[in-house]
Amino acid sequence: MQSNSETPPLQASDDWPASRSEGMERLAHFVARAGRTYAAERNFDLGPDRRANVSVLSPYVRHRLVTEDEVVRAVLGTHSLSGAEKFIQEVCWRTYWKGWLQHRPGVWDRYVAEVAQLTAFAGSDRHLMDRLERAKSGATGIECFDAWANELVATGYLHNHARMWFASIWIYTLNLPWQLGADFFLRHLLDGDAASNTLSWRWVCGLQTPGKTYLARASNIQEYTGNRFAQATGLATAAPPASDAVPLERAKPLAPRGLQPECEIALLVTDDDLNPESLDLGRAEVTIAIVLRGTDAAPGYAANVATFRAAALDACGQRMARHFGCPVAAIDVSAADAAHRLTQLTRGLPIVVAQMPVGPTRTAVQPLLDALVIGGGTVHQLRRDWDHAFWPHATKGFFHLKDKIPSVLRELGLQA
Repeated sequence: MQSNSETPPLQASDDWPASRSEGMERLAHFVARAGRTYAAERNFDLGPDRRANVSVLSPYVRHRLVTEDEVVRAVLGTHSLSGAEKFIQEVCWRTYWKGWLQHRPGVWDRYVAEVAQLTAFAGSDRHLMDRLERAKSGATGIECFDAWANELVATGYLHNHARMWFASIWIYTLNLPWQLGADFFLRHLLDGDAASNTLSWRWVCGLQTPGKTYLARASNIQEYTGNRFAQATGLATAAPPASDAVPLERAKPLAPRGLQPECEIALLVTDDDLNPESLDLGRAEVTIAIVLRGTDAAPGYAANVATFRAAALDACGQRMARHFGCPVAAIDVSAADAAHRLTQLTRGLPIVVAQMPVGPTRTAVQPLLDALVIGGGTVHQLRRDWDHAFWPHATKGFFHLKDKIPSVLRELGLQA
């Protein structure tokens, strides 16, 4: 446990140990600062070596090495709900985005198709490709933007405020497609997920909240970077909202919550939820646990992101062997024989997996599960209590969910 008051500096990819113990240590280290100190200091991006004002928990929460429930429970053990309101709201923003996209999966499918189309187009347009490469490599001549591009690639992380500035400059100053900026983030962020990333970029360009955009201003950048970037000149002075020819799909109802079989089961683990020990498995007995690899093949994640996920999956497999006392196997979902191998390993047992939210992992894994069901197998996707309680409130804007936070936390037993 760190005994000093400063969060360890994050300057390279190996500053992010991919373990649950590391995430829990960071949580314990930050809890005291999660109240009014966080509210006052959270918007400042003081650089990669000065992160004490934020929790740097997001890669661990994104993969549920540490769950939202654990984070909020720890914070409310030290602070009142009103005292830690801003921090808890930030935890709930990620939940909101996931729930919103769960209700509208077509938004993700359309984004994926647009990235493919724009990537193909850029391949045939030398001018656009050159502008994209200069932006991604931090060679635009805009000091702050270039610094953030380099920091993202080197560390897999950006302060939330910097992400907004970066997206705004990408869209309005550099006039680059927002979808390719979102794709750049998704490939390089250790905490990148389909919902938070895609929908945040949609918000900056005026699609998520129709007509509402975000404009990066030099004065705001100067103030909230502690004068690190005092000469942010040449930025766009207007942020016209993007238009969308396709109407936003209506929110679909969530699928019913699956029942937990009370028998011997095969437990599957994906990189969307690496905390199987805390799943409510009832009286089920885990006979075999299977780690699903290869879900990062299609998006083409950066090396440090792929390394983090692979190490987190390895550590999860080791924890499962100890916790459940069962054999642990691994399957590469991209392998041609993945479905056959899964059938062999599970031997007809019901399969249980934590519910996969809309995104690349579900896209990669769902065909494998569908093939098993067609072959006569059964699959149960377990929705965690946290998601089950919050997601129904994520059909509209965030403030609709925000108003429900106190009552939902009471429902979850986290607040008296």
